[in-house]
Amino acid sequence: MAKIRVENHTNLVRDTNSNAIVNVSKSEYQLYMKRVRSRNSQSDELRGAIREINTLKQDFFEIKKLLKEVLKK
Repeated sequence: MAKIRVENHTNLVRDTNSNAIVNVSKSEYQLYMKRVRSRNSQSDELRGAIREINTLKQDFFEIKKLLKEVLKK
Protein backbone atom coordinates (compact mmCIF):
# COMPACT_ATOMS: atom_id res chain seq x y z
CA MET A 1 0.00 0.00 0.00
CA ALA A 2 1.57 3.26 -1.12
CA LYS A 3 0.90 6.16 1.23
CA ILE A 4 0.91 9.91 0.76
CA ARG A 5 0.81 12.25 3.77
CA VAL A 6 -2.25 14.51 3.99
CA GLU A 7 -1.37 18.20 4.22
CA ASN A 8 -1.71 19.81 7.68
CA HIS A 9 -2.56 16.44 9.31
CA THR A 10 0.31 14.52 10.88
CA ASN A 11 -1.68 11.34 11.62
CA LEU A 12 -3.47 11.04 8.26
CA VAL A 13 -2.23 9.40 5.06
CA ARG A 14 -3.92 8.64 1.75
CA ASP A 15 -3.79 5.11 0.37
CA THR A 16 -3.00 5.54 -3.33
CA ASN A 17 -4.65 2.22 -4.30
CA SER A 18 -8.09 2.85 -2.77
CA ASN A 19 -7.82 6.64 -2.40
CA ALA A 20 -8.92 6.23 1.25
CA ILE A 21 -7.77 8.49 4.07
CA VAL A 22 -6.24 6.41 6.87
CA ASN A 23 -5.43 7.47 10.43
CA VAL A 24 -2.05 5.97 11.39
CA SER A 25 -2.01 7.10 15.04
CA LYS A 26 -1.68 4.11 17.39
CA SER A 27 -2.96 6.05 20.40
CA GLU A 28 -6.13 7.14 18.57
CA TYR A 29 -6.67 3.55 17.40
CA GLN A 30 -6.27 2.25 20.96
CA LEU A 31 -8.75 4.86 22.20
CA TYR A 32 -11.20 3.83 19.46
CA MET A 33 -10.86 0.14 20.37
CA LYS A 34 -11.40 0.96 24.06
CA ARG A 35 -14.68 2.71 23.16
CA VAL A 36 -15.73 -0.27 20.98
CA ARG A 37 -15.05 -2.73 23.81
CA SER A 38 -16.94 -0.52 26.26
CA ARG A 39 -19.93 -0.31 23.90
CA ASN A 40 -19.90 -4.10 23.41
CA SER A 41 -19.72 -4.64 27.17
CA GLN A 42 -22.73 -2.37 27.71
CA SER A 43 -24.65 -4.23 25.00
CA ASP A 44 -23.82 -7.57 26.66
CA GLU A 45 -25.03 -6.24 30.03
CA LEU A 46 -28.28 -5.03 28.46
CA ARG A 47 -28.85 -8.38 26.72
CA GLY A 48 -28.28 -10.16 30.04
CA ALA A 49 -30.76 -7.90 31.82
CA ILE A 50 -33.35 -8.49 29.10
CA ARG A 51 -32.86 -12.25 29.36
CA GLU A 52 -33.29 -12.08 33.14
CA ILE A 53 -36.46 -9.96 32.82
CA ASN A 54 -37.93 -12.42 30.33
CA THR A 55 -37.16 -15.32 32.66
CA LEU A 56 -38.86 -13.51 35.54
CA LYS A 57 -41.89 -12.80 33.35
CA GLN A 58 -42.15 -16.47 32.48
CA ASP A 59 -41.79 -17.47 36.15
CA PHE A 60 -44.55 -15.04 37.20
CA PHE A 61 -46.79 -16.34 34.44
CA GLU A 62 -46.31 -19.91 35.68
CA ILE A 63 -46.95 -18.87 39.31
CA LYS A 64 -50.09 -17.01 38.26
CA LYS A 65 -51.30 -20.05 36.33
CA LEU A 66 -50.68 -22.35 39.33
CA LEU A 67 -52.49 -19.95 41.69
CA LYS A 68 -55.51 -19.88 39.38
CA GLU A 69 -55.57 -23.69 39.36
CA VAL A 70 -55.35 -23.84 43.17
CA LEU A 71 -58.15 -21.29 43.55
CA LYS A 72 -60.43 -23.26 41.22
CA LYS A 73 -60.27 -26.33 43.52
